[in-house]
Amino acid sequence: MSSREHNDSVKRIKLNVPEGVLFGMGNPLLDICVNSNEDFLKKYDLEANNAILAEEKHIPMYKEMAEMDGVEYIAGGATQNSMRVAQWILREPKCATFMGSIGKDEFGKTLAKKAEEAGVVVRYQKQDDHSTGTCAVIVTKSGTCRSLVANLAAANHFTKSHLEIAENKALVEKANFYYISGFFLTVSPESIMMVGEHACENNKVFCMNLSAPFLCEFFKDPMMKAFPYIDILFGNETEAAKFAEIHEFGTTDVKDIALKTAALPKKNSKRERIVVFTQGAEDIIQVPHLIQVDLPLLAGFVAQLVQGKPIESCIKCGIWAATEIIQRSGCSFPSDLHYTE
Repeated sequence: MSSREHNDSVKRIKLNVPEGVLFGMGNPLLDICVNSNEDFLKKYDLEANNAILAEEKHIPMYKEMAEMDGVEYIAGGATQNSMRVAQWILREPKCATFMGSIGKDEFGKTLAKKAEEAGVVVRYQKQDDHSTGTCAVIVTKSGTCRSLVANLAAANHFTKSHLEIAENKALVEKANFYYISGFFLTVSPESIMMVGEHACENNKVFCMNLSAPFLCEFFKDPMMKAFPYIDILFGNETEAAKFAEIHEFGTTDVKDIALKTAALPKKNSKRERIVVFTQGAEDIIQVPHLIQVDLPLLAGFVAQLVQGKPIESCIKCGIWAATEIIQRSGCSFPSDLHYTE
């Protein structure tokens, strides 16, 4: 069978994933991407591989980047992109729903267009007095390192009241799987708690991501209030190390950190907590069972999870999605290629 015939046959497979089964909530941002160097990072006091929130000293950077040769504007925001990729893998429209806050501007329209083109249902809270958030993406070391600086703007003004609107509440209740980025802890912990409590009370799957080391340290309190509701936790080795330090686990071994994290108090006793820590090109640590694999992508994982696939299959799909997307600019993906085990 030729490659084209294989893809055509895969396209005809119906997954029968219900509409609205996956719900995501986070910060919708438009990425401003440039290739630069260590001098530029030093100028704005940035690290090559890190993710931070913009401070006053970073604001001039966005204008400077906009004037650079080769600057690209790409639909961004970790959670919204996770929903886009999951929707791409699932193939059937409207499986994924996303909520976040944008401004009433062109950047907001661009984000909505990209999400809707992917088949994601978006229900933005739109701000009159704040512009759509942006994220500076500075690529260095021949594409191997990325420094992210998020200027949340409108994204920082999402409120729980948006979830309480009848049609939005219905979308929350319709879902069976939830994913929220740890970055949203800086915006609306109350919204996270509302979704987490609903998931727990109805024995649905609630997933979060540690997202960045600074969240483990400076947003420890809201993180730990949400933690008992987490069924599946994602993170990388740097975030795991900071989490262990803050909670005085007394170990730097990633496997031990994963086990101790999984054992933290949990509301829904019907499900074991699963912890998935990535380590760059090294093995992934996943408990309660340890599996040796490379380079996962969260969205691929979640796309299999909502189909009831075993964790091993979720991780394999994550690897496949990462392999495809890493070859392309920003969070984009080929329309004519589909995943099959």
